[in-house]
Amino acid sequence: MIERRNEVAVPLALGAVVTLLHILTAQRYGVFRDELYYLACGEHLGFGYVDQPPMIGYIAWISRQLFGESLTGLRVLPAVAAGQTVVVTALIARELGGGRLAQVFGGVAAALAPVYVGLFGVLSMNAFDVLFWAAALLVLVHLLRTRDLRWWLAFGVITGLGLLNKISMAFLGAGVVVGLVVSRDWRHFRSRWLWLGGVIAFLLFLPHLIWQAAHAWPTFEFIYNATQFKNLPLSPLQFLREQVLQMNPFALPLLLAGLLLLLILPQGRPYRPVGWAFVAVLLLLITNRSKPYYLAAAYTPLMAAGGVVWARLATHRRLAWSRHAALLILIGTGLMLAPMAKPVLPVETFVAYSSALGLSPSTSERHELGRLPQFFADRFGWPELAQAVADVYDALPPEDQARACVFGQNYGQAGAIDFFGPALGLPTALCAHNSYWLWGPQECTGEVLIVIGGNRERLQGRFESVEHAAQFTCQDCMPYENNKPIWVCRGMHLPIEQMWQQIRHFD
Repeated sequence: MIERRNEVAVPLALGAVVTLLHILTAQRYGVFRDELYYLACGEHLGFGYVDQPPMIGYIAWISRQLFGESLTGLRVLPAVAAGQTVVVTALIARELGGGRLAQVFGGVAAALAPVYVGLFGVLSMNAFDVLFWAAALLVLVHLLRTRDLRWWLAFGVITGLGLLNKISMAFLGAGVVVGLVVSRDWRHFRSRWLWLGGVIAFLLFLPHLIWQAAHAWPTFEFIYNATQFKNLPLSPLQFLREQVLQMNPFALPLLLAGLLLLLILPQGRPYRPVGWAFVAVLLLLITNRSKPYYLAAAYTPLMAAGGVVWARLATHRRLAWSRHAALLILIGTGLMLAPMAKPVLPVETFVAYSSALGLSPSTSERHELGRLPQFFADRFGWPELAQAVADVYDALPPEDQARACVFGQNYGQAGAIDFFGPALGLPTALCAHNSYWLWGPQECTGEVLIVIGGNRERLQGRFESVEHAAQFTCQDCMPYENNKPIWVCRGMHLPIEQMWQQIRHFD
């Protein structure tokens, strides 16, 4: 019993260290575009949003209540999720028969995979998505090992909660079904426990489905528009290349060893459904033109199984040296690549460092880039934008200030006004992008509107007068956010409620 407890102590300690490191490195650069949006969602709690289920709004609200609005406070919960993912990955290795070394291999891989370092560094549903997948897969592995089918109930609970966090959790459910079919493990389908688990997941997700139906299924429109017009299309080979880069090329032998164990090696025979589930999810994402990081949540069992294989290789006398060498390589390369996933270096240092590694700025969307990747550039310019709008607002006559509203072209701009604006005396922002459109024009009449971006000709078609009040510039932000005019528009031609129906965009 003491030995088993000591085995778990190491992953718990590793998870605690990972959480602490994420918290200590949370301050660099600034608040991320999507974080601004999720905080706004937290001010409009309900059963759903245009582009995600409801959980992230509640998480953002809880985070704000517990930790305030500092960057560190904003990122505490994702940091906790990072540590817990490390622990769960190590526990999967334990379920697969791995000892302490196997657990350390799996835990270190989960701690330092570049995509995980990045996803756990900001407040978003992606951080919790990885943890939900890992927890569900841990339950699945335990179920397959013990043959206790009652664990499908726990799988259903985790999957249902995961669906309330991110709809892509459905890919895991589909992958597991495919895995069971390909493995011909029919006993699960003959058991009531699998079906009861499915019912539990459905009932947990049902409030969001009802919300979707009540709002004419906006997420389908969002997914279609994002896939067709925003996301960068990738060929299957490009998608696979991105997998290698985001998981760390030097971790590839570990991941392949894990897949080998789950699909081919005799020791992994009971866990074939897990291996085939990964293959099925991979194929689903490739054929649906998904962003590469969507697959990130599926890797924890491969990390764990790979740890089992490498630990067993190291027990052979001639290969004992590989134990330390492989672990050091995994840690060293993970730390080397971490600055490419999380902003821990000053901008100038990062640019020089990425250039030395031969890496250029990247994005998964169809946008022009500056010298920073989009994941970093989207942290610049937001407080300055709010201040520029506040300067325009303060210059208005008192009678105009009393009826003025602020309009952002996208949820980043609107979120910046809502987050930084109250301290500057700005009114709540309006926006027609995604869930901001659902929240409507609120109390705005359209008599005086401060508009961020847009062009004069289009605005003149909607207002009696359009005045160029300022020009916002920002360094190292996304280029499409730089050099934005700020307009003061007066006298909307149509009632704002009528105009609102013409300007929505879900993407």
